[in-house]
Amino acid sequence: MHRPGYASMPHARGLLDVGTGQHVYWEESGNPNGSAALVLHGGPGSGFSPAFRNYFDPQLYRLIMFDQRGCGRSTPHASDPSADMAPNTTAALLDDIEKLREHLQVRSWVLYGVSWGATLALAYALRHRDRVSAIVLSSVTTTRKSEIEWLYGGLRRFFPSEHYDFAGSVGMLSSDNTFAILQEYDLRLNDPNHHCSQRAAQDWHKWEDATVSLEDGVGSHAYTGSRTPAQLHARARICAHYFSRHAFLADDEILARGQELTGIPGTLIHGRFDISSPIDTAWRLADAWPDAKLVVTASGHIAAGETAAAITTALDSHTGAG
Repeated sequence: MHRPGYASMPHARGLLDVGTGQHVYWEESGNPNGSAALVLHGGPGSGFSPAFRNYFDPQLYRLIMFDQRGCGRSTPHASDPSADMAPNTTAALLDDIEKLREHLQVRSWVLYGVSWGATLALAYALRHRDRVSAIVLSSVTTTRKSEIEWLYGGLRRFFPSEHYDFAGSVGMLSSDNTFAILQEYDLRLNDPNHHCSQRAAQDWHKWEDATVSLEDGVGSHAYTGSRTPAQLHARARICAHYFSRHAFLADDEILARGQELTGIPGTLIHGRFDISSPIDTAWRLADAWPDAKLVVTASGHIAAGETAAAITTALDSHTGAG
């Protein structure tokens, strides 16, 4: 079961220079001699939450978390209009992970990824499979074109009024082209006019709040409730940067290569009622990946309740993998 207060406080932290003016913030907690594990947060651009520590037994795991480029305590922060977004790509994040592994002298690690972090974990494993001892994913995504189109377009079937506001905010009411809407948001979120970029960030997150608003215990401000205006701007700017560019991945790139994950034990945890990221992606990945087990919970996209308990159980089962 999920155990609140399970984690230990960090005993090491730093800013790692990964090149091109980028520094990623990292911290380590748990047992320095335990199985190494890496947390890959969602968004992209959400930053990691200390609550992730609750999933990991601090006596068994050497837990490493980091803020991906442009968010959290990494620098330059994407809320700064002068921060160049060009170096922020999926390939660059994969390089950052490998540099962090080398910096911390980790031989191999268990990966835990949530939502966008699931995509990043899979992409890393496909590139560096010998560095991955096991994978646990929740709210599974592979960031295919169809997944992006569903999240920012198809869901208007459930939230027509909210999507009307989302598209209308950037003058795209007449467009059925989801990527055109995302591209317009990308332009506005990079506008040096503070009022324009802040308005776009607020309206972006109003839509994201709507997509999970039907989930039990989530409420109507899941993404906006705990973030400052600067954090919201950075997150929206990074999200639009990635999703308007298909996350810098070839379409269906990860699912098409699922067989290549053979030999890596995996647990895929997905909520039956996750309408923002429907379960068919997790099912297809489990079908393609022989060593993956799919755990379906009566939950949504936000990892709470039954899903949180399943994450803890899965990580407990993989602790000897590292």
